[in-house]
Amino acid sequence: MAASFLERLRRYIQRNSASVLFKRSLEVRPSVPLISFTFDDFPRTALTSGGAILNRHGLSGTYYTSLGLIGKDSPSGPIFVLDDLKPLLEQGHELGCHTFSHCNSWLTETKEFEESVIQNQRALSEIIPGAVFQSFSYPISEPRPLSKRAIAKHFLSCRAGGQTFNVGATDLNQLASYFLEKTRENIQPVKDLIDKNREARGWTIFSTHDVAPNPSPYGCTPEFFEEVVRYAVASGARILPVVKALETIRAVSV
Repeated sequence: MAASFLERLRRYIQRNSASVLFKRSLEVRPSVPLISFTFDDFPRTALTSGGAILNRHGLSGTYYTSLGLIGKDSPSGPIFVLDDLKPLLEQGHELGCHTFSHCNSWLTETKEFEESVIQNQRALSEIIPGAVFQSFSYPISEPRPLSKRAIAKHFLSCRAGGQTFNVGATDLNQLASYFLEKTRENIQPVKDLIDKNREARGWTIFSTHDVAPNPSPYGCTPEFFEEVVRYAVASGARILPVVKALETIRAVSV
């Protein structure tokens, strides 16, 4: 019983400690509700399937990329290859940072974590001269508080989880997002969130990994993703990649 309590306490601290520290606040109250679609790790199907669905609706998303994983297999399927980057950018998608080595945001020491962020930017500059990562997604876990503080200076925003949307006073160093795979057997909670986001005039950031007929535990099917996109469009929300959505929010806040 004591061990079980300590484990629950440990998980609670891990989930919540960073959320109350080292905040960078911005009032999120856009003139129309916003929605962003993001993909972590950038498995190839996130572009060939997920990106294709977005493009059919005239939309684009944000791909959080660990350049140290290029061409490798992963729990969410084969990771992108270099030849995927040109079409991604031509289709209007954004590249975001996910550390170079896909570092666990809680277990990795802060110095090593920040070094992996810097290494990822260096690798991007070598592949696409002049390109800069402007947004970040915490891999695997909520961040250590000191890691959150260390990397904030590198990005306009940093995204976590939380299964909710952003509205009102919002921490740019730990934006909330909703992972689609957690309810991929039941789309109603996703539709309910989109409805609430519309009513509150907030910013929903959807996250997933692969988009495949037989998805990994971290992804969803093309049919599910298509239905989410259709409902998002029908909600009247403006659907933008993360950095462009942030620019829209800042323009209203000025």
